[in-house]
Amino acid sequence: MTFFADQTFKNLTASDFETGEYEGCIFRSCDFSNLNFQGSTFENCSFDSCDLSNSKVSKVSFRQVNFKKCKILGVHFNNANPFLIEFYFKNCQLDYCNFFNLQLKQSTFISSRLFEVDFSQANLSGVSFQESDLMGAVFDQTNLEKADFRNSQNLRLDPETNRIRGAYFDLNGLPGLLDKYEIKIG
Repeated sequence: MTFFADQTFKNLTASDFETGEYEGCIFRSCDFSNLNFQGSTFENCSFDSCDLSNSKVSKVSFRQVNFKKCKILGVHFNNANPFLIEFYFKNCQLDYCNFFNLQLKQSTFISSRLFEVDFSQANLSGVSFQESDLMGAVFDQTNLEKADFRNSQNLRLDPETNRIRGAYFDLNGLPGLLDKYEIKIG
């Protein structure tokens, strides 16, 4: 397997990508939509303004990987290698992604769009969702202890089926916590 360290890749397409081990690499303005990343590992890498929509990540390792201004639609991160998995998303579009049952403590989803994302049974303790849009995101039996939802939008979660002790919410987030009780807040 080819090893790449501290390199910058610009404007690559799926046909240009080489399966390998990437450490400290930067990917800028790459179109990896529909790419099968299987067999690759990413450690301390950054993706900036890339499209990874519908890519396949089965058994792929993501360790301290940053995504900034990326379009990542329909990716099943739950199939990735769970060992030391850690993500930092900022200004990304992550609609229809799946993080089912992943241990994502201390990861971040800042100023991102997370429509219909599945976080069921995931450990998201300490995760920040600040300024993100969570329209239709699924939280079921999810550990959200000390998670930060301040300035997030469209949050809906049931406090009875999720662990939320110590989580941060602002007043705008309260209706999404009380939705099932049909309480009117005015």
